[in-house]
Amino acid sequence: MSIAVLDFGGQYAHLIANRIRRLHAYARICSPQVSLDELKGVRGLILSGGPSSVYDPAQPPYNPALFDAGLPILGLCYGHQLLCQHLGGEVEPGQTREFGAARLQLKQAQGVLKGLESEERVWMSHQDTVSRLPAGFEVLGSTADCAMAAVYDPARRIYGLQFHPEVSHTVNGLRILENFVELCGCPRDWTMDHYLEEQAAELRLQTAGRKVFLLVSGGVDSSVAFLMLNRILGEDRVMGLHIDNGFMRHNETATVRRLLTDSGFANLHVVDASAEFLAAVEGVVDPEEKRRRIGTQFIRTRDRALEELKLDPEEWLLGQGTLYTDTIESGGTAHAAVIKTHHNRVDLIEKLLAEGKVIEPLAQLYKDEARELGEKLGLPHHLVWRHPFPGPGLAVRTLCSAGKTDWEGVEEAQGRAASIAARFGLQVEILPLRSVGVQGDGRTYAHPALVWGEAQWPALEELSTELTNAIPKINRVVYLLGPVPRPVQHLKPAYLTRQRLALLRRADSLAMAALEQHGLMQEVTQMPTVLVPLSSDGIHESVVLRPISTDDFMTARFSALPQTFVSDICRQLLEVEGIEAVFYDVTHKPPGTVEWE
Repeated sequence: MSIAVLDFGGQYAHLIANRIRRLHAYARICSPQVSLDELKGVRGLILSGGPSSVYDPAQPPYNPALFDAGLPILGLCYGHQLLCQHLGGEVEPGQTREFGAARLQLKQAQGVLKGLESEERVWMSHQDTVSRLPAGFEVLGSTADCAMAAVYDPARRIYGLQFHPEVSHTVNGLRILENFVELCGCPRDWTMDHYLEEQAAELRLQTAGRKVFLLVSGGVDSSVAFLMLNRILGEDRVMGLHIDNGFMRHNETATVRRLLTDSGFANLHVVDASAEFLAAVEGVVDPEEKRRRIGTQFIRTRDRALEELKLDPEEWLLGQGTLYTDTIESGGTAHAAVIKTHHNRVDLIEKLLAEGKVIEPLAQLYKDEARELGEKLGLPHHLVWRHPFPGPGLAVRTLCSAGKTDWEGVEEAQGRAASIAARFGLQVEILPLRSVGVQGDGRTYAHPALVWGEAQWPALEELSTELTNAIPKINRVVYLLGPVPRPVQHLKPAYLTRQRLALLRRADSLAMAALEQHGLMQEVTQMPTVLVPLSSDGIHESVVLRPISTDDFMTARFSALPQTFVSDICRQLLEVEGIEAVFYDVTHKPPGTVEWE
């Protein structure tokens, strides 16, 4: 007995299955074209979101018979729009985009919304909207910009939600999904122990007597994968490889070696490939190209290590601590958009995957599940709860520029942004650089907006949401911490160099130490420090602090940290030679990704 999640390419499709499993019911991902014969034992259907529009000729194909199977159906975002259109309603491009937090006003706390309050905080990520309901449907709830945010047909047990209950930032989202599980009558006996048993059997089958050469960064994902492989296959069939790519934090490689050795990992090999990695990205500006080159260099370094250790590459499979977030953001499922190419999903690795030469024991999990598994396996608590650090490291936190940008349409956007900011008593400037975002399940590469003036976190959150919803040219908002008055800055040519990496490494080290000193390490899930080539004199640069809180990394809220910390770290950073301004990222995900690149 299970629930089937139909994957229309949404960033959160697999997260829906994750949340259903959190409720101890079994969920499996299926193609929207799945036949009814393949759904034997399925008690309900959930239609995921996706980057397409229902009126797009290239929309994902689906099996229309699914709507006549008599099963309870829950459509989310794109799935909500699709079911309404298919059953006779209408969908139109929305007048106002909604990305991030919204307030749902309930008209009826019925069905999947049973037990909810009259007003609920939910998480939106859409542009299109249902404009007319099919016959038999009623409205359950609305937001200020979406009249049909929650609808249902009680007779057919079909529900449509424009928002995302599967993300942790929809406060009672799990309650909504639990109501649907109960409506479906699905047994609730699935546990992480079941997953571990299934993966052990699958890993033994995948390896078939071969060994695994695992890339170990020292973060939670690769550390959990390392321990899991050692337990299931035995240490004699597993080798961990930690690569110092030159993009590491201060003393990171030494720290990783010590932590893993102290935790009992004797089969760890460490190599220094910093010169090769730096050469691979010389002169590169585009973030996607940067990520691809770094991912490719990881495999080249792995191959060189195999050769130096005199290991047979046919005997040793590549192991990675890949999570599902890496796969979906890299466009790794049908109909999914590429948000950013993770280093463990470059073309060379995709080729190895196709050849069956890659082992990824965590590939179906999210960060919260990986941590739960790590605790269950007995990985030391301090390793399970280390702050995440991306494989490409500081390379994707050092923004590069040729000194030019595409300003088409920005003048008009600047006027609209200024009008909005003025209502908050703030000033705003659209910055002459771009960062990666995720909006409506698709990738954006747009401009951050800088705001300055006296403001509190709630007002900055409201302004950030309004700017990114109203102006397509803006996908991220940062707040000036210092200096005041702000310097007049311009975009300068800047590439990945040892000098710029050293500057960011120093800034990052100060930021991490300040979090520790102020007792805030547990208050934030991650805090990237980003170096941006904005300068008043062509020499100095600026840094951005990006503190966020999240469980699964599919959505995130910016962390509103205490003013004592903010003032302290701003002062410390401005004292660093080479840094002339400090910004604070006040953007949720969506519309901004956690990392700027």
